[in-house]
This record gives sequence, C-alpha cells and structure tokens, in this order.
Amino acid sequence: MNFLKKLYDWVLHWAETPNAMPALFLLAFAESSFFPIPPDVLLITLALSIPSKSFRYAAVCTAGSVLGGVAGYFIGYGLMDLIGTPILEFYGVMDKYEYIQELYMRYDAWAVSIAGFTPVPYKVFTISAGAFKINFVIFVLASLAGRAGRFFLVAALIYRFGPPIRKFIDKYFNLLTIVFFVLLILGFIVVKYVF
Repeated sequence: MNFLKKLYDWVLHWAETPNAMPALFLLAFAESSFFPIPPDVLLITLALSIPSKSFRYAAVCTAGSVLGGVAGYFIGYGLMDLIGTPILEFYGVMDKYEYIQELYMRYDAWAVSIAGFTPVPYKVFTISAGAFKINFVIFVLASLAGRAGRFFLVAALIYRFGPPIRKFIDKYFNLLTIVFFVLLILGFIVVKYVF
C-alpha cells in the first residue's frame, strides 16, 4: 500500500504541471478502447488538487473517453478479428459477446449509456457496438451521456466537498484503494458471469 500512496502523491502533483490535462485525456481515451485502468483515478486526484478546475477536468476526461469509445467502435467495426477479439479475450468476456449483442438489440442506446456510467468495463461495449454495427450517432450520443454523467458527477462532488473529501481520502487511502480495485474487478465479473 505504501507504493500506492506514493503513486497517489505523485499523480497529485500533475495538477501543477502542464501535462495534467493531456495525461487525463490520454488515459480516458485508452481506457475506453483497450486499457484496463479507469480514468477516474486521475480525474479524482486532479480535481482534489484544484477543486475549482473539477468541471474542466471532467470535460477533458469526457472528451477523451468518448473519442476513445469511437476508437473502440472502429476497432469492432473494421478490426474485430485482428484487434477486437484479442482485447475481449484478454478481459475474459468473449463468451458474453453474443449476450451483449442481445442487449444492444433490446436496449440500444441505454446499453451504451449504462456501460458508460457504471464500473462495467466500457471498452467491452465500445468494441461490441462497432462489431454489431449499432447506429454510430446513437452510440456517440449515448457514450456522451453516460460518460459525462459519470465524470461530471465526480467533479460536482469534489467541487462541493473538495477539502473534506481530500482529508477523508488521505486518511483512508489504503481502504479506498482496496474498495476501488474490488469494484473494478466486480465490473469485469459482472460482464463475464451476469451478462
């Protein structure tokens, strides 16, 4: 846990550098199409460092995530065999691929929005959306709604409760780290076993 605390402190300093927003954008982009670590970690850290910029960070995170989702969509649309299938196999959700197609057929935009808002791995839905060729405009709008809802909710909470939340996180960092990773793992389990 000491390593994670040092990493947390190191990420906090990014808010004072010119690389903070590009790093947040790139992390959000990558997570929406292939990378396993969600951008919430950096978003929360940056917003806690400067609560007055919380909404700006949320906007950057949303933009990166939606554009990354578009990349995921095109991976599924044109590169499913080459790139999409290996990514889904890496996350162990290939067996749920057809069920995700059923969710798209039944719920369309709602499936994307819910996946964008919850801890369920969003990249699974972005790649699948392209593979199943769901309406691209609906996909982008649903992604925007889900991801913006998630990131702006975080920003609003930090903007409103910034310093007390930072003290709380500093005090209970180890426990919160465990909870965060448990939720992340549960998101993958939900996709693998529930869907």
